[in-house]
Amino acid sequence: MSGPEGKAPVPAKPSEKDPGAVPETVPAWKAVLQGLGPRGLALKIGAPVLALLISLAITAALLRITGADPVSSIQSMIDYGTTENSIVDIINRATRYYLSAVAVAIGFRMALLNIGVDGQYRLAAFLAAALGGALTLPAPFGQMLVIIAAMLIGGLWAAIAGVLKVTRGVSEVLSTIMLNAIATGLIAYLLNDKRLAEVRPGSNNVATPQIPSDGRVGPLNGFLSSIGIDLPGQVYGLLPLAIVVGVVFWVVINRTRFGFDLKVSGLSPSAARASGVSARRMIVITMVASGAVAGLIGMPELLGASYEYSLNFPAGLGFTGITVALLGRNHPAGIALAALLFAFLDQTSDVLQEVDVPKEIVGVMQGVVVLTVVIVYELMRRWEIRLQQRTVADELATGHDLARESAGSAS
Repeated sequence: MSGPEGKAPVPAKPSEKDPGAVPETVPAWKAVLQGLGPRGLALKIGAPVLALLISLAITAALLRITGADPVSSIQSMIDYGTTENSIVDIINRATRYYLSAVAVAIGFRMALLNIGVDGQYRLAAFLAAALGGALTLPAPFGQMLVIIAAMLIGGLWAAIAGVLKVTRGVSEVLSTIMLNAIATGLIAYLLNDKRLAEVRPGSNNVATPQIPSDGRVGPLNGFLSSIGIDLPGQVYGLLPLAIVVGVVFWVVINRTRFGFDLKVSGLSPSAARASGVSARRMIVITMVASGAVAGLIGMPELLGASYEYSLNFPAGLGFTGITVALLGRNHPAGIALAALLFAFLDQTSDVLQEVDVPKEIVGVMQGVVVLTVVIVYELMRRWEIRLQQRTVADELATGHDLARESAGSAS
């Protein structure tokens, strides 16, 4: 059909009606990875509330199946998790989980599955610990050297998967899984008293030389005490670094051209090429950025507690980051809440044994929460899409802009 002047009418853009009201019609797996969900305010609030209610009901049923009283079990977890010692441990755990989830979320934003975060952070922490233990530099250069080295190592290790994907078409899932195994083998080979480690006297533990005092990061307790918060345990001094990483992540993704190019490349590589964005280059850059953040995961523990990489260094944080990122919908605030929730569940798992509940039930609870949130958000997103499509169909049939008319009548 032609308009009054013989020209085809230009369809109204979504932003001309209700900015951001129309959700992206993308495949479900991409929507889940990229944290897409409903955009309407009511659905944004209702989706997490509904998901939490469902997960609570399922968790209560699971506890009942195990023969435990759901109310007393959850109350015991809350009582134990709110003690001062537990609060410190929860904050420290959540700091590591948060950094891990942000590293994963960077890849998710481009629909890249960086399964190799676990290997990237462990290799980065090990080599950075060896470097920090071998050199003595005055503060803050010692701390900066270890942190920058960890970011470089993590980024370079992740870059291997990115280069393989764009040059040989190797799936990043396969390559990062293999790189995890290679990183584990490298650490096992180098963590030896004949190479980069030493045996601790009186034990069978092997560790890198300890980082000198000038290269360590003190706890935040002094600052917390100055504002009236006194905690019995030591809070990681690099907690502010995790906060800065989250803020930078949000700004880059939502307020920069790079973040826009990253999301477009993930949604549609062909559309990215049409707009002059090299999707291949974005894949490599995204993997490097994800690996660089992964390199920071071990820094709070390395510089703030252990001061060495040993057989007891925390492992498995990369895989926890995947579930935390999914639960937090790849948003820094959501990831922070999810990290605190997972840290709380991990911290309070031991107390369940006192009420005759196996501690492994916590892992089931975590999985239930993640699956429930992912499913509910996706169902809400699809429902909102169908509502928008129905509205557009009604407008085409009647020739009226229903959204604009309803807004005008409301005013």
